[in-house]
Amino acid sequence: MRVTLGQINTTVGDLAGNLARMSAVVSAAMDGSADLVVFPELCVTGYPPLDLLEKRDFAVEARRALDRWLMTLPQGAPPLIVGSVELNPSPTGRRLLNAALFCEHGRVVSVHPKTLLPTYDVFDEDRWFEPLSGAPALVQVAGRRVGLTVCEDLWAESGAAARYDVDPIARCVEAGADVMVNISASPFSMGKEQVRWDLVRGAAERHDVPVVYVNSVGGNDSLIFDGRSLVSDAAGRAIAIGAAFTQDTLTVNLDGAPVALPARDIEQDIVDALVLGVRDYFRKIGVKTAVLGLSGGIDSALTAVIAADALGPENVVGIAMPSEFSSDHSLADAKALAANLGIEYHVAPIQEGLGTMRASLEPLLGPKPWGVADENLQARLRGMILMAFSNRRGHLVLSTGNKSELAVGYCTLYGDMCGGLAVISDVPKTTVYDVARHINRDVERIPSNTIDKPPSAELRPDQRDDQSLPPYDVLDAVLAAYVEERLEVAAIVERGYEAAMVQRIVTMVDRAEYKRRQMPVGLRVTGKAFGTGRRLPIAQRWTCQRKRGGDGA
Repeated sequence: MRVTLGQINTTVGDLAGNLARMSAVVSAAMDGSADLVVFPELCVTGYPPLDLLEKRDFAVEARRALDRWLMTLPQGAPPLIVGSVELNPSPTGRRLLNAALFCEHGRVVSVHPKTLLPTYDVFDEDRWFEPLSGAPALVQVAGRRVGLTVCEDLWAESGAAARYDVDPIARCVEAGADVMVNISASPFSMGKEQVRWDLVRGAAERHDVPVVYVNSVGGNDSLIFDGRSLVSDAAGRAIAIGAAFTQDTLTVNLDGAPVALPARDIEQDIVDALVLGVRDYFRKIGVKTAVLGLSGGIDSALTAVIAADALGPENVVGIAMPSEFSSDHSLADAKALAANLGIEYHVAPIQEGLGTMRASLEPLLGPKPWGVADENLQARLRGMILMAFSNRRGHLVLSTGNKSELAVGYCTLYGDMCGGLAVISDVPKTTVYDVARHINRDVERIPSNTIDKPPSAELRPDQRDDQSLPPYDVLDAVLAAYVEERLEVAAIVERGYEAAMVQRIVTMVDRAEYKRRQMPVGLRVTGKAFGTGRRLPIAQRWTCQRKRGGDGA
């Protein structure tokens, strides 16, 4: 049996565009004499459509577009498995289905809803969809009984198995499936591809059937889909692997020879994911150019590299905005970075504007020193310059804060947090350095001094980050335990960290929630990013209770 996998990059709501990408895959499948073509989860509508699903005509128009498209396919086109939204025919339950549609001879032959609806992290599918409650999904193709599952249906045997009391793949095999297909839209996070591959190969070996897994690719808002579709033979050996972070069309003989799984490179994965996320965000919202502040520091440098690679250096502008506290090497490093990348570069000093603002504020704030108020005033003047440039030139502002700073609130609302996309907001500071060194492995793109010098916001004389924060290696380890592993203070302390320091970090994270609610959309690369996958109340006293006892008053 020959199967073609259409690992395509869809745009949410672009029905015509998504179907056009599918047409190219069908043509390639016919050239390769495929018996079956499979596409990712919700490929007709794009994933995730979120509350577009609440628009009454969304599902109806998706089905109409699919029906029209199927009738345009050439004579002799192979059967298709297509992911889309369907109306629930039952008078009870949620009104929509997240379904695998089996299509043949120019029409939809059968509809097979997803069984397991994830309601954790960035997923909230129980909000819109009704799960499969009937018989397992099986279709006949080329003399084989093909079982159909959708994304989360593969994860019943994962470490999260306690969430579910049913295994859709096992049910299909028990009903007679001798080939399993899983259509997926599984977003990227560091190391997740190995988990998926283990699930696919484990299901194949456990049930003694080939497993065809096709995943989406591309960026949709904060989520990045890395592709890496996989076909496993019945012994659990990989026989075909889709490309990472790019569209791919694979035609595979299920009796094919095994292939080696590619080696993992975490730093390159992060670069590829962020470049794809930025490129698709701009392309899908219809913006071509970006502007960002260049401080001479590591965060703005990494953001600039990602932007230049994603959009082309001719579409990126960097602006240095020195104040009285900016060092000479910071300006030199910013200029060198812009030259290395070939991006447009400007210097817009803020000192004169800062003096005017200080004079205007002195009757309200009293004589200096003003401490943090003065530091934030500098950051907000820089944000104002970037937004003015954006308004005048139509460039989208990229904010440059990393995950460590955003976690503890070491950032300024309406200052360095302003912008339309937070490129590295899910990249911890220590990882920023690792990725920067990786980028420089062959040629120096980021000035070496930017990587080697102590990090500083340069908002007061001789300022360094370690005057306000724990060392980043310690901070990032505690943040990973608290934010990504969801451990409480006592469990983190048991790992050998000083209790008062852990409590301080945790308190800073909790108190900065109001800031993060106002940050731009951020690209997700870890298992738990700030955003839709982590929803905590702002007005709450759990932190105070844990710290002081009683009602925290």
